[in-house]
Amino acid sequence: MGVATHNIIGRLAASVGALGAVAPQFEAVLDVPHGGVLCALPALLAVGLLDGITDYFPLQSGYYGPDSLLLLLAFMALSRINSIEGLRDHAPGEWGKLLGLDRVPEVRTLRQKVREMSHAGKPRQWSAALAQRWLAAAPEQANALYIDGHVRVYYGQQTRLPKHYVAREKLCLRATVDYWVNAMDGQPFMVINQVVDPGLIRVIEDDILPRLESMHPALTEPLPTAGRARHRFILVFDREGYSPDFFARLRAKQVACLTYHKYPEAAWSENEFHNQPVPLVSGQIVTMQLAERGVRLSNGLWLREIRKLSQSGHQTAILTT
Repeated sequence: MGVATHNIIGRLAASVGALGAVAPQFEAVLDVPHGGVLCALPALLAVGLLDGITDYFPLQSGYYGPDSLLLLLAFMALSRINSIEGLRDHAPGEWGKLLGLDRVPEVRTLRQKVREMSHAGKPRQWSAALAQRWLAAAPEQANALYIDGHVRVYYGQQTRLPKHYVAREKLCLRATVDYWVNAMDGQPFMVINQVVDPGLIRVIEDDILPRLESMHPALTEPLPTAGRARHRFILVFDREGYSPDFFARLRAKQVACLTYHKYPEAAWSENEFHNQPVPLVSGQIVTMQLAERGVRLSNGLWLREIRKLSQSGHQTAILTT
């Protein structure tokens, strides 16, 4: 039956369709490679990794169930195994002990199962359900969402992706762009991959906001008439998202924004700056020299401009609605 296939009865039952998926059975063992990943198991379960997966990933009857497959992929990521092919370099029986099985699936089998879960399953709905759960569980963190794009270089040969500028390489390379939506402490809520990058503004309006409208607790509940003038939550992004018309469209949707001023005017007088205590996400309180003015943009939109004075005399200009 293969290397480390000790559960003969379970495999025979699965082969004739008498077993939906084998139940994990953990045993006391010593010196298991990568055994430290089990310390992350409570955290993976706490974030809802396995909640309702049979509804989103209904696999055909077989030896490996969707819960074992998802845990295997999670443990591979924690062990820095960057691809399914990389599993060939590891002992299948040792990895099976981490899942409570006799061995993990062979690479071809794992590819087949992942393909089945991707096409026959509902990965987008599963991801949206997880994001909605995380947003509802942390309403204070969901009030301020940080959006940032990261270029991911593609080194394969199976497709000809468009080139993107990679800052760390100072080159234009074939890559895709991942737009992450995080809490201010770095906890991720969702990620959107763009093969052809339309830019941050288009991604926010066409992809991020439509998804948030169906899952963010501040958008799924109607706002009283008296509160129509206030914002539901705030989006934080870099100067790529600077656009007066974009700011106006966000305000119409009752979404505040915070970003760098792309075209700041002359430096302000240092007499305007005063020491202000600023609480950080970590709970630490730091003192910054801050000043504030109102500013009217080219389209007539009135915003707040806040500047931070550094010890070198540089003034960082930030706009917010």
